[in-house]
Amino acid sequence: MTLLKLKNEPASRMMDRSPLMFNELFNDFFDNVLNNNVQRFTSPAVNITETDDNFKLSLAAPGLAKEDFKISIDNDLLSISAEKKEEKNSSGEKFTRKEFSFSSFKRSFSLPEHVDAEKVTAGYENGVMILVLPKREEAKPKPAREIKIG
Repeated sequence: MTLLKLKNEPASRMMDRSPLMFNELFNDFFDNVLNNNVQRFTSPAVNITETDDNFKLSLAAPGLAKEDFKISIDNDLLSISAEKKEEKNSSGEKFTRKEFSFSSFKRSFSLPEHVDAEKVTAGYENGVMILVLPKREEAKPKPAREIKIG
């Protein structure tokens, strides 16, 4: 075990450093307070899975309502976008504070030609947007069949 000897610093030296310590404490505090109220919204994470019958696209977008989304398909390009506007008002004895918050994203995906764009469905639950992209009948795997020799 190693023992370290602590050196007692004179009070004048500690006073020289105290404005820096105060500034760091002050800046850290207000950075955290201000940044916690600001919603940082980037493109949400997307998982895409494939089954024999369809593709399933899961998009993580907590904090939004289904009314905030817009989903469209144009020329085999699936576009998912969302926009959320929020306004907060606070009033006190001698102050009024009004904060606006805007967040939005847009993601686009090229659909494979074997997706039936007319039958795409979407649902939003527990912060996850789920789109089901069914495959056309001709793209689905066919069961093996035996061919008789004539």
